[in-house]
Formats: sequence, C-alpha cells, structure tokens
Amino acid sequence: MTAHTHDAAVDALIRRVADEVVLPRFRNLAIGEIEEKAPDDLVTIADRESEVALTAGLLALDADARVIGEEAVAADASVLDGIATGRVWIVDPIDGTNNFASGRSPFGIMTALVEDGVAKAAWLFDPIAARMCHATLGGGATIDGVRVTARGTGHDVPLTALSTYFMTADQRTDFTARAAGTLTLVDIPRCAAEQYPRIVLGQNDAALFERTYPWDHIAGALFVSEAGGVAKRPDGSAYRVGDDRRGLLVASTPALWDAIAALLFG
Repeated sequence: MTAHTHDAAVDALIRRVADEVVLPRFRNLAIGEIEEKAPDDLVTIADRESEVALTAGLLALDADARVIGEEAVAADASVLDGIATGRVWIVDPIDGTNNFASGRSPFGIMTALVEDGVAKAAWLFDPIAARMCHATLGGGATIDGVRVTARGTGHDVPLTALSTYFMTADQRTDFTARAAGTLTLVDIPRCAAEQYPRIVLGQNDAALFERTYPWDHIAGALFVSEAGGVAKRPDGSAYRVGDDRRGLLVASTPALWDAIAALLFG
C-alpha cells in the first residue's frame, strides 16, 4: 500500500469520527467521563471512543498494518514495542484534550502512516473549523485540498511558541533568557494539531517542544516539512518514530530554523 492509496478514505474516516463521536461530546461531558491520567493530563470518554472508531476504520482499510493510539499506549506501554518497524498507523484521537474537556477549542484529531519509523502521510483535522491539513512524503502539503507553503509572520522579531509544560525550571529560565530581545515568545494553544498549522499559515514563526510523543508530533512534523518548513531535533537530526529523545524545534523556513537553533541551543 502506498501513502496515497487510501487518502480519501482516511480523510472521510476522520471526518466521520469527528462528527459522530467527538463533536457530540463537546461541552456535553459528565463529570465521570473525564479522568486524569497524570497531573494536568486528562482523558475523556470521547478520546477513548474516538480511538476505538479510528482504529477499527484504519484496520478495515489496511488490515496488514498496526494501529498505535495514545490511549492504547496509556493502558499498556508495551503497545509501543516495534513502533519503528513495518507499517504503522499512529493516532491521537483527540489532541488538546485539556481544551476539549474544558469546553473550548482548539482540539483536533491527528493520524499518521509510518513505515519503518519514517512518516509517509499525515492528517491533522480541526473539527470545529472542519479544516483538514494533509501531507504525503515527497508530495507536498495541503489544507482542505489546496497546496500550501510555509511562510513566516513577517515580524522582525520571530514569534516563537515555547512549550514549557514539560521542561525543568532551569530549562525554562535558560530558554527565556536566550530568547530575550531576539524572539517574541507567544502563548501555545496546548494543541499540536493547531500549533503546526500556525507555523505553515504564518501565524507563528517557530515552536519549541520538549516532550515529543509520536502521536503528538509525527503528523505535524511531516506536514510542516512538506510545506517547506523544518521540524528537527536540537542537534539538527530528523524527527523519527522510535527515537525517545526529548526536544523538537519547528520553524517556517530552514534559515529561520538555523538561526533560532543557534540562539537556543548554541
């Protein structure tokens, strides 16, 4: 199966799950339908139902592949074993769950097709805006079917989203000091499915993440890269599934990535 074989079917599956499973639960969750997996890390009944529906739909399309979802991993970490081998669908059934559970946007559904650790196709869907971001390796990036190219904000001082939630206090202090006067730090949306499109659409110039779980980042990294931006580890190496290191810098252009990497990590 190539990355393009089931593009339309995957698009339709994600939209159907959003319409039938996710949106009916939005602002309609009972207290017992929201749980805390870890401090400040929520899961809802909609996350679990969405993952079940997406997993069933993807396996119906591609029976020879595996599906690895965020909530399956939360229940059994061994699900991650062998994630960088063979053909794997990686699913974030609701990205931005804390926003979703609080009755606010943004939140999204992210899906990626990965072969031997390399992302081949990606989908990032915003159910509220009905916006589908899609990319295929070597095939470019689109938003709602229209080809897109990443562009900077045009600001002299780059607008940079700094995700500090999983950084140490020393890291936060260091990065903030390095950015002073050279970068304008902006709030993150607490939703990678929204942050990556912001880089492509010229709303932010760059973003820095510390925790880099594959369901949060593999789809977005491919989308930005195929739009002409850059998503790499602090040492300049590619972001791949199965690499458990921390840290990921994303920028709208290669030149901007180089400049910000030198500033933050040099």
